[in-house]
Amino acid sequence: MCMLEDAKKQALELICKHECFHSLFLTEHLAFPSPQTSNKKPRKTPADKAVGPARGRGKANGVAQHNGDGGDPVTLFEVVKLGKSAMQSVVDEWIESYKQDRDLALLDLINFFIQCSGCKGTVRIEMFRNMQNAEIIRKMTEEFDEVTACLCHIQVKIMLIFIRWEKHNDSGDYPLTMPGPLWKKFRYNFCEFISVLIRQCQYSIIYDEYMMDTVISLLTGLSDSQVRAFRHTSTLAAMKLMTALVNVALNLSIHQDNTQRQYEAERNKIAGKRANEKLELLLQKRKELQENQDEIENMMNSIFKGIFVHRYRDAIAEIRAICIEEIGVWMKMYSDAFLNDSYLKYVGWTLHDRQGEVRLKCLKALQNLYTNRELFPKLELFTNRFKVTPARTKNMIYDALSNEDCENVYHLVYSAHRPVAVALHEHAAYLVDSLWESSQELLKDWECMAELLLEEPVQGEEVLSDRQESALIELMVCTIRQAAEAHPPVGRGTGKRVLTAKERKTQIDDKNKLTEHYIMALPMLLSKYQADSEKVANLLQIPQFFDLDVYSAGRMEKHLDALLKQIRLVVEKHIEADVLEACSKTYSILCSEEYTIMNRVDIADDDDIYNVLSTLKRLTAFHNAHDLTRWDLFGSCYRLLKAGIEQGSMPEQIAVQALQCSHYSILWQLVKITEGAPSKDDLMALRRVVKSFLAVCQQCLSNVNTPVKEQAFMLLCDLLMIFSHQLVSGGREGLQPLVFNPDSTLQNELLNFVLDHVFIDQDDESQSMEGDEEDEANKIEALHKRRNLLAAFCKLIIYDIVDMPAAADIFKHYMKYYNDYGDIIKETLSKTRQTDKILCAKTLILSLQQLFNDGIKELARRFALTFGLDQIKTREAVATLHKDGIEFAFKYQNPRGAEFPPLNLAFLEVLSEFSSKLIRQDKKTVHSYLEKFMSESMSERREDVWLPLISYRNSLLTGGDEDHMSVTSGSSSKTGSVRSKKGRPPVHKKRIEGEQTAQGRG
Repeated sequence: MCMLEDAKKQALELICKHECFHSLFLTEHLAFPSPQTSNKKPRKTPADKAVGPARGRGKANGVAQHNGDGGDPVTLFEVVKLGKSAMQSVVDEWIESYKQDRDLALLDLINFFIQCSGCKGTVRIEMFRNMQNAEIIRKMTEEFDEVTACLCHIQVKIMLIFIRWEKHNDSGDYPLTMPGPLWKKFRYNFCEFISVLIRQCQYSIIYDEYMMDTVISLLTGLSDSQVRAFRHTSTLAAMKLMTALVNVALNLSIHQDNTQRQYEAERNKIAGKRANEKLELLLQKRKELQENQDEIENMMNSIFKGIFVHRYRDAIAEIRAICIEEIGVWMKMYSDAFLNDSYLKYVGWTLHDRQGEVRLKCLKALQNLYTNRELFPKLELFTNRFKVTPARTKNMIYDALSNEDCENVYHLVYSAHRPVAVALHEHAAYLVDSLWESSQELLKDWECMAELLLEEPVQGEEVLSDRQESALIELMVCTIRQAAEAHPPVGRGTGKRVLTAKERKTQIDDKNKLTEHYIMALPMLLSKYQADSEKVANLLQIPQFFDLDVYSAGRMEKHLDALLKQIRLVVEKHIEADVLEACSKTYSILCSEEYTIMNRVDIADDDDIYNVLSTLKRLTAFHNAHDLTRWDLFGSCYRLLKAGIEQGSMPEQIAVQALQCSHYSILWQLVKITEGAPSKDDLMALRRVVKSFLAVCQQCLSNVNTPVKEQAFMLLCDLLMIFSHQLVSGGREGLQPLVFNPDSTLQNELLNFVLDHVFIDQDDESQSMEGDEEDEANKIEALHKRRNLLAAFCKLIIYDIVDMPAAADIFKHYMKYYNDYGDIIKETLSKTRQTDKILCAKTLILSLQQLFNDGIKELARRFALTFGLDQIKTREAVATLHKDGIEFAFKYQNPRGAEFPPLNLAFLEVLSEFSSKLIRQDKKTVHSYLEKFMSESMSERREDVWLPLISYRNSLLTGGDEDHMSVTSGSSSKTGSVRSKKGRPPVHKKRIEGEQTAQGRG
């Protein structure tokens, strides 16, 4: 504070020398707000005088006032800051004042948030009633910026003083960032107040469409402010508000489940003991709970999209950390709603945040999820997408360490305790990057490293162990990569930057130096370690960092021949995928047309073709990266596959590799055609190749070996996608002869394959697999494979390659296999609805009809939720769904007579789950359509067997007005929407404006 006071004195002395700033001097408290309360009284307006005091705390002009003499706190801000009263008492008092006059109570709450941000301004009643949120926030912002505008006209010296003060103010001069125990306690009290407020209001006030709309709209606007204090405070408030709402939503979900169980128990009683009145009450309560759940979800959606998605990437690290910390709480608290890719992706993206504080919040959030046995299985897709492995997690922890912490870690790297050293060994790239600035000369001593590796053991001397050799090779490759690329490893730094001239020169010199050395040393290293797949795979990365022109310029072609000879020996000795891929990549670099050495590199000749065909693994690995179509490998593989199908005795691995190699050959042929100007003969030739291969794959679907069937299925899906109607888009109409549309037989075979190989129980699969017992890792791998199979087929449905009704057989498994495939099925449902809303609705009702006798109420409820909150957008689709459902319910008359219900009448109970998605006008239309199928006697029936019709009719007849249900002490009551009809504009208008502002600023 001393620096602040000195700055104020200097500025005021200079200001006093200028007459034009006497008025500014007289109102110095506006320019330099101090913790003391101003004695300046605002001018009253007629509107102020018309407002009486609110209960609980002293108010004037609708704004809570200070006591002035150090008495009891009289504003919400003071009460929460001091924390002398129990928070529940404070909230209860505010609720009581809200019931008396909701505008004055909300004004008190609004000023609470403004004052918690450190702003000395106050929102008055006429501002609250007549101004939009954006205008109010702009007015409050002037309390921070008023003097800045004035000081623009003063001497440069005054400006520098003000800037110095402003920096001090920005660093911590608002409650959330002020030091000291009082302000630390304030942060806790602030968060607790919001939590208790929602908890106490959860049964009535939050559903009145006024209080929550006002608060969310205000916080959305403040969170988009350029003033850091507003943005920081409102984001914390909004995230805590969201957490409280998540808790409410979770409780509602539990109540819904309990109500459903009670309803099912009552309905299953024998006719004499069943109470129809109780059933009606339970149905009504369930409907009320669902409506409340929808409202809470709407509020959470507004906070998430209006605040979280903008502030999780805020410029201030602390604001980003708040967002990530709270989303971790939501995912653990209400995993059914939040533990999915729609929310996990934000944590995944933030794992690369430039600030350790934020990354640490990500790690803590993930730790809470991964250590929970019930939640861990739901993270499989996230783990695969963001590569969240133990090694990567340790990398992120390492990045978050301070220099002091790093020194302790360095001791562990060289620990005599082998497991510790091995665990940290995987971080070679990051270790090199951390030491690059301080120990660059040592790390670039490549001659010494190669010498140590090539050195022959001498009797009496200590030699490197196998583990030490592997570590040194990995370290050497990492230093070569860092020098050649001149940028840190992935996740370290803020992305690639433009090198300075000096840095660029250093990079060129380093590349020349390492090339000249390893051109000679690499063949010898490969020769020594050619039997060790791990070491060879690492060493083969080195040529990609060479300056290949050195081979020709330095007349070192003999060393190139030596390198090619060693690579050839490696290919002949190894079948490991990583080794062969490394060889393939090295050949690809050496074969590049921009270098003159390409003519000396020939990865195969006529004598090699037979050997390559006899080892299809090697061939497939090379065909993935090289165009080998000149040898007509497709013809050889196709004949091999046909012979295997006819004889039925081909080993499964040969069949799998032959299928994959054929697939690569087709793709290379397609590349040639799309890049050139193909003739009609060329197109027809490729069409014949594709058609024959599709037929082979279709035959392989009935192969006895599961790996062969799975490979054939995946290749069929891939090729049908590639050679679909999308091939001719973008002005490529000439490729029309290559378009394939699967016939109904092929579509059915693909669907049956999915049903037989994807929707299976884990136990069934374990028994079908070879071996006595399948460990956990294999189970996860098997699930991942099944997910890929399902995703491949669902893509064909989404892109209209397979007819949409086939999706009915997929959708009907949504509930039973929700944990394994729920995200894939839900995304398929969403995409197909975008393609054709009506056909998608018909497909949904078809899937429900197929499961009609298996108990599908919960599945219907899940399907209904997928239609979202925008009833206008889904209007026609929902109406079609009801029409088809009614027709199905009355399709078969009861053979016992007209006095008995139709055989499918119980389907109306399923259909009632979708009634809430109808708009009011359509409910009447659907009801009229229902009556066409009803006889006069049906409408008078009240027996138990007619309950589905009674419930469905009630679901269409209720909800015609705008009433909303509330839950109070376990009883149901209807309360009208409490909206302001005059005085100030509707709150939702402010929210819309706030959201538009947020989108405009990004």
